[in-house]
Amino acid sequence: MLSPSYQKLNDVLSVSIDPKRILTNPLQTLAYGTDASFYRLIPKIVILAHNEAEVIEIIKQAKALDIALTFRAAGTSLSGQAITDSVLVVATHGWKNQEIFDNNQKVKLEPGIIGAKANIFLAPYGLKIGPDPASIGACMIGGIVANNASGMCCGTAQNSYQTIADIRIVLHDGTVLDTADAKSVDAFKKNQPALIQEIESLRDTIKSDETLYHQIKNKFKIKNTTGYSINALVDYQDPIDIIKHLMVGSEGTLAFISSVTFKTVIDEKHKSCSLIFFNTIQDACNATILLKSAPVSAVELLDRESIRSVENDTDSPEYFKTLPESACALLVECRDNDSATLKEKQAAIRLQIQSIPTYTDYEFTSDPKQYNFNWKARKGLLPTVGGLRKNGTTVIIEDVAFPLPQLADACLELKDLFKKFEYHDAVLFGHALEGNLHFVFSQDFSNQAEVDRYEKLMSELAILVVDRFNGSLKAEHGTGRNMTPFVEKEWGATAYDIMKRIKNIFDPNNKINPDVIINTDPKAHLKNLKPLPECNDIVDKCMECGFCEPHCVSEGLTLSPRQRIVIAREISRLEETNDDPQRLADIRKDVTYQLDETCATDGLCALACPVHIDTGKFVKTWRAKELDSGDKKMAAYIGSHMAGTTSMVRTGLKIVSFFHSIFGNTIMTALSNVSHFITFGKVPKWIPEMPKGAHKINTNQKH
Repeated sequence: MLSPSYQKLNDVLSVSIDPKRILTNPLQTLAYGTDASFYRLIPKIVILAHNEAEVIEIIKQAKALDIALTFRAAGTSLSGQAITDSVLVVATHGWKNQEIFDNNQKVKLEPGIIGAKANIFLAPYGLKIGPDPASIGACMIGGIVANNASGMCCGTAQNSYQTIADIRIVLHDGTVLDTADAKSVDAFKKNQPALIQEIESLRDTIKSDETLYHQIKNKFKIKNTTGYSINALVDYQDPIDIIKHLMVGSEGTLAFISSVTFKTVIDEKHKSCSLIFFNTIQDACNATILLKSAPVSAVELLDRESIRSVENDTDSPEYFKTLPESACALLVECRDNDSATLKEKQAAIRLQIQSIPTYTDYEFTSDPKQYNFNWKARKGLLPTVGGLRKNGTTVIIEDVAFPLPQLADACLELKDLFKKFEYHDAVLFGHALEGNLHFVFSQDFSNQAEVDRYEKLMSELAILVVDRFNGSLKAEHGTGRNMTPFVEKEWGATAYDIMKRIKNIFDPNNKINPDVIINTDPKAHLKNLKPLPECNDIVDKCMECGFCEPHCVSEGLTLSPRQRIVIAREISRLEETNDDPQRLADIRKDVTYQLDETCATDGLCALACPVHIDTGKFVKTWRAKELDSGDKKMAAYIGSHMAGTTSMVRTGLKIVSFFHSIFGNTIMTALSNVSHFITFGKVPKWIPEMPKGAHKINTNQKH
């Protein structure tokens, strides 16, 4: 039951938005309210917005009722920035417009376009977008920009911040700013003079503080998505340019992004890569320093535990299983539009690192099978490692960055930290060329002792990254909720105050994705933790990453594979705990159609899933399990009373045939249709081809 203010919002918006796209039932709000993070908040209302006019209306009506909004696209976010317990506005379906222009140098994209599909659109021109996150096959443009996504090959030179050309946004009061439209910019400056003045004041404050100015410049020399992109206040003079770049990495806390224009990037025709194994992680990091000045497109680090997580893949070389514990790999990529130049680059890379011994010989490959396996091993590491965890635990990924000369020492100290707190399954990998490391481990949040262990790890991690190495606590996954308590520690009071002022300028009432990035609760990262109860062996390893969703034929009609698993898990949890029978009943009321009847069970989701979860297979087992007890009893009765059953059916068919002979086809069809309709389908439709009742077989007849 909605509270009066939320009910009023629902009623008002139902006038201009199809009520079928305003979701309030417990099953749908839970399903749509879940993202890839280890946090859970269940929205009171989910609105599937299809265009900017709808978003403006939602913003205005929510503002009038003092209701908080959170915007999201694919929900592949890992840090909890795409969830809410208020109103969730989903911009996926209906946000697919794309346009290439300005002599192919720019591409305009709406937020619901999947990153990989944007690249498919650009491929005929030999182009792509700059950001290349590992989740590019599932994440969408809105999230790519809002989280300042980067990735394997783009580094800091071609990330969202560096390649954005223009942006169209809707502010907290419904005001629209399109930085590509001179009239829109002029109107914005005229109607929002206080906002413009505040931005200019912030810019001048930073530039007059030499210490703060150089701190910002230095911290953005490596990847950094902790807090807001305050480098915009250093890099740009014009307030519109500053606003444009502040939106990148703002995680939906400042405005809604209606569209973004990227500068296109050349997608070289010829690519090759090599998985180079070194004896130690120190050797691999030292090689990375040398490769910084080599003609490489990407250098990805995979520690021994990372390799172990993929060594049982069918395409994995057998020698992966025999590597020593100290081994570490670098996945090195080079690209060019000229094949001869590509070979020259390969030779230059070899020459650059010849002083560092490798564990095995290595070759560069362009063979599709080997090339794709190398990148599959790297891109699928998060979900793959998540699939190896103990049932009932969640998978956590943290994302830090260090100055490159200190990368080796940082790796070793991180590994020592994992050992100290007994995270023995932790794996270390990442974008070595940028000093950017990801580490993944499983975490049990089912008891306070485990939560306390996680809290201690995070506290010491902050000390290690900030105090020991002056690194970034978040390099590319965004602050979200799990790093909000540490933003001020990384940046200091002066810079943090700048960030709070930015939030207040764009969201003075703190109603746009509140508690993300700016959050005064020192325990925020320990609250609203997502339960992951055991449900079924087929799906228990799912980490709800959402990689499956673009391949599901029922996504958008009812539920995606991820959402089906979310609902099944919640039913399992509620059945086991019995702590909310009404909620269980409410979810079960819609589950047959939403989870079961609309699943194609075609297994396409398994092809996209890094741990090969076939949700269709799970739904088949669900169907068998969920057969109503009355149906089972009926089936058992029929099975043990076949003679009586067949006698009844013969008699019934004879009666139908008798009435057919009296009424004829037309009247009989009409009567049948009425009966079928008023019984809600329980009485089947009659057709002229229906057989007559047969004579009973005399089983005593001699042959």
